[in-house]
Amino acid sequence: MRENLPRLAITMGDPAGVGAEVVLKALLHESVYQTCVPIVFGDVLYLQGAARKLGLPVRVLSAEEAVPDRDTVCVVQSTRADLSGVRFGELSAAAGKAGAESVIVAAQAVLSGEFSAIVTAPLNKEAIALGGYPYPGHTELLAEVTRTEKYGMLLLSGNLRVIHVSTHVSLREAIERVKTARVLECIRLGYSACRSLGILHPRIAVAGLNPHAGEHGMFGTEETQEIDPAIALAVAEGIEATGAHPPDTIFAKTANGDFDLVVAMYHDQGHIPVKLHGFDNGVNVTLGLPIIRVSVDHGTAFDIAGKGIAREQSMLEAIRVAVQMVHAKQQKTD
Repeated sequence: MRENLPRLAITMGDPAGVGAEVVLKALLHESVYQTCVPIVFGDVLYLQGAARKLGLPVRVLSAEEAVPDRDTVCVVQSTRADLSGVRFGELSAAAGKAGAESVIVAAQAVLSGEFSAIVTAPLNKEAIALGGYPYPGHTELLAEVTRTEKYGMLLLSGNLRVIHVSTHVSLREAIERVKTARVLECIRLGYSACRSLGILHPRIAVAGLNPHAGEHGMFGTEETQEIDPAIALAVAEGIEATGAHPPDTIFAKTANGDFDLVVAMYHDQGHIPVKLHGFDNGVNVTLGLPIIRVSVDHGTAFDIAGKGIAREQSMLEAIRVAVQMVHAKQQKTD
């Protein structure tokens, strides 16, 4: 029965980017409605205009007026920003404000229990700052809304799953954040995430920070002083964690099925292999939140926004993963 399907709060992203396009295109797929009830959080009038401009065969209506199906996208009005001056591909404070407000309202709807999970289209970091929300990205904004102190980002592309010790900080600061407590925290978060995805006995590979994982101190000491102790503590807790592995080989081994997850030490170390492995269908999950949040793993793509050529595969995969995580969560509580 449809009333038993998970209700997903899907945000429109930055209105000037490709968010509206990938959301609307994804919701044209009949398969989506067989697994969930998708409701978009954003601006009704703007999404109606986007559908017309993009020539998409879909009605966009208020969630109070209709039921979502392949021909009808239902929208919860989630922002008071004036989007009349927003244009595809142009940075603006109004677009940033609308995108951030839609995320906040959607997250609150999930926290209240009205929805099962939030699925997010991309925001532009500069735009949301101009709009009055100076956060590095979705992760930090959602952590603030949900009052979460310990969190992490998990990227998924097929067999390749990656969690990061740090994300949106400078490389210099990322190195300084490689500490035993944080590495152990990420191992634990990654272990729980794998189990939420149906992997009962996760095999976790921890990447080194330095070339060749430090080569026994020859190229750096972070492995022996910070990373190895975290792995030992995780193993003592019963987690199957190994490393520190050389970063230049461990991602390929994991993609081939030797491991279930890699703990990466910083943003680009983890993002580059995931995007190379599956740029169109990669997704990311925010770990540690009291709610399920899954997102597309691409940006606002201002250069192609409004041209009708953005691909919806990552949004479809994000919806699929969110539904999978909702079911896994329900099984734990049953």
